[in-house]
Amino acid sequence: MKVTLKNVVIGSTSVILIAAMLSACSSTTTPESSSAASAAATTKPLTNLTYFLEMNNNAAPVSKNYNDREVYKELEKRTGVKVEYTHPPIGPEQVKQALNLMVASNNLTDVIDFNWLSYPGGPEKAINDGVIIDLKDLIDKYAPNLSKILKENPEVKKQISTDSGKIYSFPDLNLKNEQLTYTGPVIRQDWLEKLGLTAPTTVDEWYTVLKAFKEKDPNGNGKADEIPFHINTDFWLRDSSFLVGAWGIGFEFYQDNGVVKYGVTQPEFKEYVKTMQKWYKEGLLDPEYATNDEKLFDAKVTGERIGSSIVLAGGGVGKFNQLMKDKNPKFVLQGVTYPTLKKGDRAEIGQKVNYFTGLGAAITKANKNPIETVKYLDYRYGEEGNLLFNFGIEGVSYTMENGYPKYTDLIMKNPQGLPMAQALSKYAGSSPKLIDVRYNEQYSWTTPVLKQSVKNWSDAINKKKMPPVTPSPEESAKFASIMSDVNTYVGEMFNKFVMNAEPIENYDTFIKKLKSLNIDEAIKIQQAALDRYNKR
Repeated sequence: MKVTLKNVVIGSTSVILIAAMLSACSSTTTPESSSAASAAATTKPLTNLTYFLEMNNNAAPVSKNYNDREVYKELEKRTGVKVEYTHPPIGPEQVKQALNLMVASNNLTDVIDFNWLSYPGGPEKAINDGVIIDLKDLIDKYAPNLSKILKENPEVKKQISTDSGKIYSFPDLNLKNEQLTYTGPVIRQDWLEKLGLTAPTTVDEWYTVLKAFKEKDPNGNGKADEIPFHINTDFWLRDSSFLVGAWGIGFEFYQDNGVVKYGVTQPEFKEYVKTMQKWYKEGLLDPEYATNDEKLFDAKVTGERIGSSIVLAGGGVGKFNQLMKDKNPKFVLQGVTYPTLKKGDRAEIGQKVNYFTGLGAAITKANKNPIETVKYLDYRYGEEGNLLFNFGIEGVSYTMENGYPKYTDLIMKNPQGLPMAQALSKYAGSSPKLIDVRYNEQYSWTTPVLKQSVKNWSDAINKKKMPPVTPSPEESAKFASIMSDVNTYVGEMFNKFVMNAEPIENYDTFIKKLKSLNIDEAIKIQQAALDRYNKR
C-alpha cells in the first residue's frame, strides 16, 4: 500500500474524525482491570499525553526535544495527539535514577518508556507497586496491530509477559533472525591475506593467527607495535561470549536443555581462563584492555595497530572500513564466525538478543485515558505507522520503489554532512516500534563485508541462551544483592587471572569464594524463573 501525505490521517477533518472514534470507544466493554475500567468510564478524546522517554544518542546532537523531530511532528498531524516529552539524562543508570525520582514523588507521566526488566522486582513488581498497569486485556481489545503480531509470534508474547500472564508495555521488537545478532569477532582480512593465512575457525587457529600478527609485522611499519587482539570487557564478558562459547558454555547464566548453569563455575571455564592467560602472557592481548576507552580503541584501530577484536556491525565494521577507505584502501575489517574447539563444529553460544529488546512503553496509573493511549501506541505497529517510524515521510526521507521503502539522499548523503544515523534520527521514530528489516538492509548491512560479517556471527547455534526471565518480586532483591557481589568479584579475579597477577593454582579457591557469595542460590532463582517462563 502506498502511503502519502494525502492518504494518511492528517488535517483538521481527519483529526476530528479520529477524536470522535476514540470518544466512541469509551462506551465499549471495558477491560477486566479495575484501574483501567474506572479510567475507561471517564475517557475523553485523547489530545494531550505526557511521555517519559530517553533521547536516542543519535538524536541528541540534532534535537533538544522529540517534538523537534519531523517524525513526531508528523505523528501529531496524523493522530491529533500532542505529546509533552520528558527526556531523562542519557544512560541506563541515569534513566533508572530519573525514574526512581519520578516514582518517589508520585508525579508520573502518562507513558513511561523503560527497560522494565531492570525495574527492582521486575515488571510484575512495577504493576503491583501501582506504577504501571496490566495491558493484556487492553491490547486484546483495542490494539489490533500488536495483537496480530503476538498471535503470529507466540514466543514474542511470552517475552513481553510476566509469569502471571500480564503484559506490561508496548514492546520494541525485532522479528527476523538476522536482526538478532549485531556484534561479534572481527579480524583484519588484509593482514590475513598479506601473511598467507585464512580466517581462523578454532581456538588453535586463532592462536596461530594472533602469533603471526604479533611476529610478522602485518602493518608493515617495521615496528613490533601490532596488538593482535583487543578486548572490550562489556562485549567480551557479557554480550558476545567470545571464545568461551567454544567450550559449550556461556560466561554468565545459560541453559542446557532447561537446566540453568553459571559459566564461571563450570570446569570448562578454567580451561578458557588458562587460554586467555597464555594469550596475555605472550603479548597477544592488548595489555591496556582493562583501561581502554572508546576513543583510545578507535585511535588504535585507525592507527593500524589492532588485528582483531569484538565490535558492532554498523558501529564497528561499517565505521572503521568507512574511516579507513581513503587512508588505506586495502584496509578490510571482516566479521568471522565464533571459534570452536574442533574444526567444522559450530559455536554453541555467541551474541544474540531476544525478539523483545527490553525497551517498552508502559501506561501508568496516572493516565486518565488508557484505552485511547493504547490505540495511539498501536498505530506504530500497523503498515502506516511502521513506515513512519522506520523510514519517515514519503517523498522526503524515503521513496517507494516497487513496494520497497528506499531512503533518499537526505538520509544517505545528507546535504549538511550529517552521518546517516543522525540524519535518520530526525525522521525515524524511537522505541517502541517494530524494527523493519528493510531498515537494517540500508543502515546496518550496507556493504558486502557488513552482510557477510552478520551472516558469520549468526552461524552460532545459540540454543543455550537464556530467554528474558524475571525473578519474582520476592526473589528479585535477593538475586540482585547476590549478583552485585558476584559480578564485582568475578570481574576483579578474572582480570587477575588473565594478567597472571593471580596464579591459576588458586582457581579452586576462587570457586569456593563464589560459593560463599551464594552463587548457587542465584542459580536456583534463575532456574525457578526459567521454569516459570517455560510455562507462560
